Amino acid sequence: MNQKLIKRMGSLLVAASFGLGAVGVNAEEIKIGGGSAPIENVFKKIQEPFAKAAGMQLVLTSEGPDQAFINVEKGTVDVAAAGLSFESWLDLMKQKGHAITNPKDYKYRVIGRDKIQVLTNKDVAAVKSLTKEQLKGIFTGKISNWKEVGGPDLAIVVVFPAKMTGTNKLWQEKIMDGGEWTKANLQEVAEAADLQKKIAETAGAVGAGPLASQGQSNLHSPETPEVGRPITALTKGAPSPKVQKLFDFVAGEGQKYIVR
Repeated sequence: MNQKLIKRMGSLLVAASFGLGAVGVNAEEIKIGGGSAPIENVFKKIQEPFAKAAGMQLVLTSEGPDQAFINVEKGTVDVAAAGLSFESWLDLMKQKGHAITNPKDYKYRVIGRDKIQVLTNKDVAAVKSLTKEQLKGIFTGKISNWKEVGGPDLAIVVVFPAKMTGTNKLWQEKIMDGGEWTKANLQEVAEAADLQKKIAETAGAVGAGPLASQGQSNLHSPETPEVGRPITALTKGAPSPKVQKLFDFVAGEGQKYIVR
């Protein structure tokens, strides 16, 4: 009797393992490329619940909105996403030397909103708030020491996330009034996770990133003017049935997981 029970349990475990493999390993994929705002605030948040609900895996690549647009154009990703309006995204592509000749070939929708968050190393936690003029001075290099804005006598180090082109474009427009980024005491990183790590480990460091970044307990986030933006997703042509399922999930059940 015990042998039969053991054999039966073994069969159930094999069946369960096969089922998990079918969902986890062999599941249909949706490839998404994008900037830090949509990847961090939306798609990473719904990745697991969407897989459970729809049996499809989200394959995410944080590559910046310009490269994501190029990849959806080439068909190497199913969806491109950015923390920009569609019009601003087209402007960015033009600035990057890749003007989109037929914008009507692409279908886009706003799937959320993001706020750019200012992050600093905890050693300047005494700075509780920063005005737009102070931020402009910091990021253009006109203000080079935290004591100039009520903080400690410590050099300011601006951390620049090179792949976060959507965030950088909007920040430069809204806060820096189109001014150039400081050349002195500037350290370049790639994306959101690198931005957070570099700020946390660098004395006097400051940077601007997506709202999801504020969850880092080893960082300080002073009060600043709000710089909000839409999170836009696009496909080449109408969304495929599987992508439409993703968009429906984002608009419905996925809302409870998304950072606001």
